[in-house]
Amino acid sequence: TPEGYIENLLTIFHECVRIVKNTGSIVFNLGDKYNKEGSLSLIPFRFAAEVIKNEPVKLVNTITWIKRNPTPRQFKRRLVSSTEPFFHFVKSNNYYYNIDAFLTEPNTKKGRRKRENTNVGKKYFKLIEASTLSEQEKQKAGEELHKVIEEVKKGEIAEFRMKIRDIHAPAFGGQEGGRKTQLEKQGFTIIRIFGNELKRDVIENSVETIKNCPHPAVYPESIIRELVKLLTREEDVVLDPFVGSGTTAVACKKLGRKYIGLDINPEYCEYARERLITTQAKLGWF
Repeated sequence: TPEGYIENLLTIFHECVRIVKNTGSIVFNLGDKYNKEGSLSLIPFRFAAEVIKNEPVKLVNTITWIKRNPTPRQFKRRLVSSTEPFFHFVKSNNYYYNIDAFLTEPNTKKGRRKRENTNVGKKYFKLIEASTLSEQEKQKAGEELHKVIEEVKKGEIAEFRMKIRDIHAPAFGGQEGGRKTQLEKQGFTIIRIFGNELKRDVIENSVETIKNCPHPAVYPESIIRELVKLLTREEDVVLDPFVGSGTTAVACKKLGRKYIGLDINPEYCEYARERLITTQAKLGWF
């Protein structure tokens, strides 16, 4: 039953809480299922709620894995499920966290996209025309506006802001020689926003399949690498109480982390061991 399944998970989670350091993290990934009545069981969130209620931990994030290639099933009365949560729990506020290392791989990182929107900056043309700028100033402002719009469309910058004399107020306390002076002398100033990409609680990645793998649910290695880099240092020990196909072990091996894996299924353990041997051979670590 869902209740029994959650209870078993809570027993294992309790042991994870017992052994994890105060600087460590616990990440749990759970999928959901429909019950006989056709309703989602909400197993992941029921589990998380019980954890928060009964264990000395807090939930930092629910990181959502968006599957780019979910199982292609045709349902007439519901949409195809294409997400799974990764719950990030911690015991203290002193947990290790390397946010700069998160979402840096090409297949999980969304680069700055080109924008085809023809309305980018359109409002500023109208403001320039309605302003008290001289004709020469208006022409110069229009030329610079065209340039910065192209930069946005090419993905060179994230966005921009334009200020026009007598329409926009200068920055409070603006210093001479800065944008305040530009606004006064040339009639306008443009603020380019390059913007470091936000580190969101979403990872987009494809479902992976491994030939002859006995485990039915293999999550992408790249997702695990992102989480390992985010939450651990090199030489840290990572424990996976559900070794499955060994994906976490392989990711740890490649990233220089120590690893302990457990599973109730001996076949999974043997398969994971073989994957590690193959990975080690490819890395040349003999």
